[in-house]
Amino acid sequence: MGRQTVQAAPAQQLDYAAVRAAADRIAGGTRPVAVAPAAEAGVWYALEYLQHTGSFKARGARNFLAAHHEAGALPAAGVTIASGGNAGLACAWAARALSVPATVFLPANAPRVKVDRLRGYGAEVRLVGDRYAEALAACEGFAAGSGALSSHAYDHPLIAAGAGTLLDEIRAALPGLDAVVVAVGGGGLFAGIATAAREHGVRVIAAEPENCRALNAALAAGRVVDVAVDSVAADSLGATRVSADALAAAQEEHVTSVLVSDTAITAARRALWEEHRIVVEAGAATALAALRGAPEPLGERVAVVLCGANTDPRDLVAPTA
Repeated sequence: MGRQTVQAAPAQQLDYAAVRAAADRIAGGTRPVAVAPAAEAGVWYALEYLQHTGSFKARGARNFLAAHHEAGALPAAGVTIASGGNAGLACAWAARALSVPATVFLPANAPRVKVDRLRGYGAEVRLVGDRYAEALAACEGFAAGSGALSSHAYDHPLIAAGAGTLLDEIRAALPGLDAVVVAVGGGGLFAGIATAAREHGVRVIAAEPENCRALNAALAAGRVVDVAVDSVAADSLGATRVSADALAAAQEEHVTSVLVSDTAITAARRALWEEHRIVVEAGAATALAALRGAPEPLGERVAVVLCGANTDPRDLVAPTA
């Protein structure tokens, strides 16, 4: 298929106006976040794992495609992404919702359940090589040759702005919100939330595993840097570097970067199950681990974002005798 000429891409700047525009685009297409009280006084859980596809990623994917559709910048070849995780699922779901072809690249050894779920959303799945880097290279080659629109798991202003719509929904449910705690991987969710939070004077706690600290390391270096990844939460928070937008947001005064241990993450994930029968990914539990490890209260009204639940719950249930 030859490359197709389309209109110019939509504006790509992450600010509060972009978050508000995203809210208008995805309204009616995503699920408004539900909020529930936690065990701690003054703390609420933002149950974003109830979102379409099981994670917050649906917001950014829907905004990304809708914005390109508005601008007349969606090619006939559709959208493509290299991801077997939450981003790939969200991209496939959003493409189906907008009747856009989606081509998702994965390593050939990707779990069958992920491949089947992607196909269930109507995506064409292409299995290439045995490493993510090979799937990514094939995805980039496909985009260059077909003219398909390349999507990214987190490093795009439209993706981050879509994710940032979560903050205003939390504020609507919790008037007088003081702080929000959010886990950070590549930084799309964090950058969007921090952008909206700055507008309303809400403090943001950016939580990362000690050995998946792309944002924390970037803050220390004063620039985006590559980091090693080794954590129980690496499947969802294991980005080797954060976006430039995430670093810029983290350098604002209303943001605090916090590192938590894998032991604390595992304990928080189990606590959510034992106290509330909530099953989330280790990445989502990282936010609760940061709250429970805080040396002092974060405010009178604090929201902890439980951002995803695409996980195997079997390790949470004690075996019967």
